[in-house]
Amino acid sequence: MYPNLYYLFRDWFNVEWKFLHFVNSFGFFVAIAFIICSVVLARELRRKSKEGVFQPTEETIVVGKPASVAELATNFLLGFLLGYKILGLLFLKNTLTVNPQEYIFSSQGNWLAGIMLGILFAVLKWKEKNKQKLAKPESRIIRVWPHDRVGEITMIALVFGLVGAKVFDTFENWDSFVKDPSSILSASGLTFYGGLICAGLALWWFARKHKINVLHFVDVLGLIMMLAYGLGRIGCQVSGDGDWGIYNSAFKTTANGGVSPATQADFQSALTQHAAFFSRHEAPHAFVPKPSALSFLPDWFFAYDFPHNVNETGVRLANCTDAQYCNHLPVPVFPTSLYEIIMCLILFGILWMLRKKIKTPGLLFGIYLIFNGLERFMIERIRVNVKMHFLGIEMTQAQLISFGIILAGVAMIIFAKANRRPIQPTDP
Repeated sequence: MYPNLYYLFRDWFNVEWKFLHFVNSFGFFVAIAFIICSVVLARELRRKSKEGVFQPTEETIVVGKPASVAELATNFLLGFLLGYKILGLLFLKNTLTVNPQEYIFSSQGNWLAGIMLGILFAVLKWKEKNKQKLAKPESRIIRVWPHDRVGEITMIALVFGLVGAKVFDTFENWDSFVKDPSSILSASGLTFYGGLICAGLALWWFARKHKINVLHFVDVLGLIMMLAYGLGRIGCQVSGDGDWGIYNSAFKTTANGGVSPATQADFQSALTQHAAFFSRHEAPHAFVPKPSALSFLPDWFFAYDFPHNVNETGVRLANCTDAQYCNHLPVPVFPTSLYEIIMCLILFGILWMLRKKIKTPGLLFGIYLIFNGLERFMIERIRVNVKMHFLGIEMTQAQLISFGIILAGVAMIIFAKANRRPIQPTDP
């Protein structure tokens, strides 16, 4: 596991760049997912525009004006925040031991670096606008296509996705929130479905506001969200952020990390040997040996101990001398984040192949909802999560929501077929 890029570069390239402690692996892969998905989103929106599905809207802008006070202030503030926090890392004496999430949400930083970078950003903005300045500013009408708004779409998805994921996680872990209300300001603890629902509603409003054909728009978004989820789960797997499954008692861990086949007696022995750990953690498990048909796969595909996980959950590795991230799980678990990476990328591939064949708007999005709900409902059966009771049935919050999403997908398909009509360009 690589909780941050410092450990990855140390392991792969034998270099120790201390500032990489602040490049969290999970955040890094989420950022990569957003970049890749933005490119795919722009491509798909452009393709649909060529097919006549989308039309541009006209907007009036004023060109030739010098930089306004608001623009200069905004750029200064952005530069100040980046300088205060990011450049401030270079001046920290305790770079190796400080927690990245705590640092970002703390008051720590460097005022001089913040002010200097803020001034630089403001000056660059002033120069940019000064080059475009006209003797007399004039109004112009420009045509804006949906693919020109990819930056706005990405930012809305990012902001509302993070807020929704945090809010839903708070409700899912209400007891922990009541004990420590300040945890809502922490960067840890995010629920995918919360982000999906909040970002989805925000983007629906955005499409209506800018007269983007909503049914065709959500067809594209379904495709992108499946890809984003699969890529984002890479960060969960690489960092070991706790999105893993229940224990697989058919395997055992070694003191230095790694797994090997075991018996039920080995599992009971591990429970006794690490009684202090299991007194604080439940031990749901299943005995699932490696199937003979899949004997070519490594043992860690079926059970993994997540060494050096970012949550520092588990017991200490015998051969680890680092100050941080020296734990691994005393009994290996199902690596559900790995399974979700594989399943979601396969499902994305299926949706990608169907996208040009399906002509009914909204139908592809309905299929995405069913795929998404089924995938998550099934993975929750072997995934560690908070259980809740609904109508006498024990299930997780994610299972309840995924069941609703499956029903929504079926309803979407019925609606799309009932309202099927030829492709018509939206009015500008």
